[in-house]
Amino acid sequence: MGTASSLVSPAGGVGEVIEDTYGGGGGEACEIPVEVKPKARLLRGSLRRVGASRPGGLIGASFKSTASVQELECVAEYERLKKEYEIFRVSKNNEVASMVKKEAKLDRENKRLRAELQIFRETKENEIQDLLRAKRELEAKLQRLQAQGIQVFDPEESDSDDNCTDVTATGAQSEYWNGGALGSEPSMGSMMQLQQSFRGPEFAHSSIDVEGPFANINRDDWDAAVASLLQVTPLFSHSLWSNTVRCFIISTAETQPEVDIFIRNYSPKLQRICETMGYFFQVVHFAAENEKPLKDVRKWEIEKSSLVILLLHLTLPSCLLEDCEEAFLRNPEEKPRLIYCRKEDGRVSSVSVQQFIEQISYVNKAKMIDHIGGVEEGAYEIYNCVEKIIKQDILGCEMTELESKDLGSKEESTAPEEEVFGDVLWDAHDEQEQMEAFQQASNSTCELGFEKYFERLNDLVAAPAPIPPLLVSGGPGSGKSLLLSKWIQLQQKHSPNTLILYHFVGRPMSTSSESALIIKRLTLKLMQHSWLVSPLTLDPAKLLEEFPRWLEKLSARHQGSIIIIIDSIDQIQQAEKHMKWLIDPLPVNVRVIVSVNVETCPQAWRLWPTLHLDPLNSKDVKSLISAECNSANVKLTKEQEKKLERHCRSATTCNALYVTLLGKTLASVGNTGNVDETLQQCFQCQDTVSLYRLVLRSIQESLQSDKEKGLLREILCIIGVSHNGVSESELMELYPELSSAVLASLVHSLHKMRLLTYGCGLLKFQHLQAWEMAKLEYMEEGENVISAYRQKLVEYFTMQLSRDRVTWRSADELPWLFQQQGDKQKLHKCLLNLFVSQNLYKRGHFAELLSYWQLVGKDKSSMAAEYFDSLKEYEKSCEGEESMICLADLYETLGRFLKDLGLLSQAVAPLQRSLEIRETALDPDHPRVAQSLHQLAGVYVQWKKFGNAEQLYKQALEISENAYGAEHPRVARELDALATLYQKQNKYEQAEQLRKKSFKIRQKAARRKGSLCGFALLRQRALQLEELTLGKDTPDNARTLNELGVLYYLQNNLETAELFLKRSLEMRERVLGPHHPDCAQSLNNLAALYNEKKHYEKAEELYEKALDIRRRALAPDHPSLAYTVKHLAVLYKKMGKLDKAVPLYELAVEIRQKSFGPKHPSVATALVNLAVLYCQMKKQIEALPLYERALKIYEDSFGHMHPRVGETLKNLAVLSYEGGDFEKAAELYKRAMEIKEAETLLIGGKATSRHSLSGDTFSLKSALSPNIFLEHGQR
Repeated sequence: MGTASSLVSPAGGVGEVIEDTYGGGGGEACEIPVEVKPKARLLRGSLRRVGASRPGGLIGASFKSTASVQELECVAEYERLKKEYEIFRVSKNNEVASMVKKEAKLDRENKRLRAELQIFRETKENEIQDLLRAKRELEAKLQRLQAQGIQVFDPEESDSDDNCTDVTATGAQSEYWNGGALGSEPSMGSMMQLQQSFRGPEFAHSSIDVEGPFANINRDDWDAAVASLLQVTPLFSHSLWSNTVRCFIISTAETQPEVDIFIRNYSPKLQRICETMGYFFQVVHFAAENEKPLKDVRKWEIEKSSLVILLLHLTLPSCLLEDCEEAFLRNPEEKPRLIYCRKEDGRVSSVSVQQFIEQISYVNKAKMIDHIGGVEEGAYEIYNCVEKIIKQDILGCEMTELESKDLGSKEESTAPEEEVFGDVLWDAHDEQEQMEAFQQASNSTCELGFEKYFERLNDLVAAPAPIPPLLVSGGPGSGKSLLLSKWIQLQQKHSPNTLILYHFVGRPMSTSSESALIIKRLTLKLMQHSWLVSPLTLDPAKLLEEFPRWLEKLSARHQGSIIIIIDSIDQIQQAEKHMKWLIDPLPVNVRVIVSVNVETCPQAWRLWPTLHLDPLNSKDVKSLISAECNSANVKLTKEQEKKLERHCRSATTCNALYVTLLGKTLASVGNTGNVDETLQQCFQCQDTVSLYRLVLRSIQESLQSDKEKGLLREILCIIGVSHNGVSESELMELYPELSSAVLASLVHSLHKMRLLTYGCGLLKFQHLQAWEMAKLEYMEEGENVISAYRQKLVEYFTMQLSRDRVTWRSADELPWLFQQQGDKQKLHKCLLNLFVSQNLYKRGHFAELLSYWQLVGKDKSSMAAEYFDSLKEYEKSCEGEESMICLADLYETLGRFLKDLGLLSQAVAPLQRSLEIRETALDPDHPRVAQSLHQLAGVYVQWKKFGNAEQLYKQALEISENAYGAEHPRVARELDALATLYQKQNKYEQAEQLRKKSFKIRQKAARRKGSLCGFALLRQRALQLEELTLGKDTPDNARTLNELGVLYYLQNNLETAELFLKRSLEMRERVLGPHHPDCAQSLNNLAALYNEKKHYEKAEELYEKALDIRRRALAPDHPSLAYTVKHLAVLYKKMGKLDKAVPLYELAVEIRQKSFGPKHPSVATALVNLAVLYCQMKKQIEALPLYERALKIYEDSFGHMHPRVGETLKNLAVLSYEGGDFEKAAELYKRAMEIKEAETLLIGGKATSRHSLSGDTFSLKSALSPNIFLEHGQR
């Protein structure tokens, strides 16, 4: 595949780097040859002049002629050169003819291979169909046996995976090629735990527990742990993940002055604070007279709110009591609450106020402000408290005093994003949008008869490779997103070893539909799960090339399946061009599922296997409508149900979205409305768009004034013409006459009826049909209306820029709006706003930024020159240290941008200038100087100037060590960069030493402080759960206590974790009895905690009790039994009780063989672990056959060049050496080294991408060692 950039360095010290512009090819740096005219050319010229002057040339000329002896010599030279030229010409002609023949031969070979591949695919398809038929026959036989009362064990019923039964030696080195002679190899399953746990915490809801997600999580990589937690969005309320800090204010008439001052003076300040961190801020306040008609809206707003503030003085009106109870007494998630009470000397608060405050102090942790003084001071006091709550409790960007002491200096804890994530540019908003899309798609409680589709999707995962992507097709609103999200949840629950990467595409032209961002996001996910620290190109063409390589790297390591799911792939811009990797042969354990609308599916994809979603049957239609009506206590008569059944029979009236909308329309009528009249109106709507139109008109009729109807129109139109949606705070700034109460009421109605939804804090249309309806209803005049609304948005965001208020929103919307308007001049001016471009680039929107420059007709070089000139102009206005530091950041961003474009020579100047400014404005030893050195070195690495790069990396390393100490993550970053540099120079030994050192630093740092984001999330969840444990002794409360213990364990708070785990065990023993499997779970977790605290005797006793319970209660090959066996065996080995460990390691082998069969790789892992134990006991004779059997299994499963094979060969080599068979030892060690070198090449990126269909694939070994972890039960 070609690329559009030139990132290759010059071959030597001379020559120029030729940098292509857009659309240029190659990108190779080359030397420009200097053309030198040969002397013979001049001689031939003189001969021709001589020959022309005399007929007959020089033959027979006399010495008296003008021809001299020199001319005769020239003639001879001419003849010689002529002969040489003829020989040269003939030889080159022969070479050309030979090349033509080779080309024809290669063409024939290519055609033959294509034909063979086609035959191979067809053959495999036939084999797959035969296997599926055989599978169905076996299932039928199984059903018949079960019907006869014969119990048949089904391994699929078990949640076991390779991770559940790993037995590893904890004393072994964690690195791949360790220095020990015989080391127990960590199981691949245990190394991949965090990747597999991306399904998130499965909080216990089963009587018999199995491996929980935290049972094997390695605490040493918090970034991935947080990513794991972020996958559990359905377990949390919307407010916990929303991108908006919502502040709901309840006030009495007496405290209205404080509210007015707070909203007028302090709300804008809080908005700026939230904006700088990428969040919106929204204050919602209802006037007292609006309370009754907006009861449902107020309740909805309280549920969504991040913070509720109650302002009291002397009285508390009864009309506010319900809101106060909802906010303060029914607060299961323990969200922040604040009570402000203004007191006066000599005046006492009413009984109702005193009683309410007593209630709150008893059951809630609301913060109290008792204020004596004026309303101005009171409002300021509220502002100070709210600011602290937002920073500490909601956004987690400021820590408590205890946390600050534990984690180090404040500067360290508030590191810039690029310092945390290295050189990878990550957009948190894109990721949050995907999580919310997944949550929204999976929220429906109605399954709509999806079981038959689940079976087909399961067959795809089980089918042998090669297999093309599965196409899930259906009409708009047929339930494709719901089906895929529900199936993802099932896979996460029942197949924890399966890695699922998903992407839900939103509206066309939105950010979620941009192909380059999708590929970048999926690639980053693969990098995250492959544990590799590696810079990622942002060039769209190169991203397209690198994604399959990353996919193959991870697939070679991952023991389970990898499933990539892209919903609404046909909505992606230029889908066929940018998704062409789909048609390449994929790695054997990778499956791809994509969903499309039938009408818009690309023709080439229609040949893929297709799962078509059928229209809903009458039973599903009835259940869906009944569920909606029952939720609103609306009862339908038999006659009305029959009419509905007759109506919902056409293709457009029996799809899931239409029926859901129909049910909501009937439910909105309520008991007081005329259901028959509403039914008649609905029956006139023959498709979803017309039904949406009816819904919108019913909302319009419910509004009280023309002003509100006009605002409804404005809101829908402004959202419709935007790029990604509009936030509520933006709407209130766009329309000053719009109050928060009116906006909340309108949004509630539109959200309830499925017109609008939230995504990353923005209001957007929930379905494409809703947007089409809004266009038909409000924009029938066409482009003029759309242009007017776009102009309004342009003016709003342009005004933000003029106030130096550049947020991610203005960077997202303004260039896109200019692009849609076709105004290249304004787009050009906008792009030259350095802060807009910086925002886009730092969030990884590289392709988007590039496309804007292409639109204005600028190539790379001219774009770079304009940016540089613009920066020089901006530099003239910079005064003071702060502005100079900001300027240095801009120069650095420009340098990184040019480096990604491949303009290496032009990237040096801005990076050099950034370095100069920082050295002058800050200090030559300041950490930001190290950052500049690091980025400049990165350019020299790509330029192949390794000497310069090494010098700069070493300077950056020295500064970082002096500034932060030798064990800081930023020091690890420089070590990683140096290791990569040495690897490129084939200095593998030096690279490996640096990587080991870097790994140990990251390990210690992660243990010490973890991720701030991770702590914030776990703290939120822990607070949420503590409230649930205050009730009576129940199995559910016991499970919650167990979960709390795990969460505190992950926060390194071992004392608190021990307290909760003990309470869980005691409660389970009281409620369930001391021999229940749930008690074994608590015992196991306590044992793991004591093992962490190095209280090995206590851990041994508890593990033995847990093992005894599980042996009696569970099947011999149950994964939970295997889990306890594994960790007790490891503990015995750690304590030196090898004789006790042997039978447990043998039991682990037996369990694996029963669970997976005798030839499964996990059996080989157990065999190797047992062999290592025998070697430590000096029983080499018993160890040898175990190693040999493991080697055979690994070779059959993974191929002869897999790192697992290399590890086993190395152990066998040492065994042979100790046995005196030196020749065999040398041969085995040589093979092991060949595998190591091959893997090193692959990690270094030198191996080409191989979409292998065989077992001969490489694997990347994780550097992380297994640890002793805690368990959850399974949900």
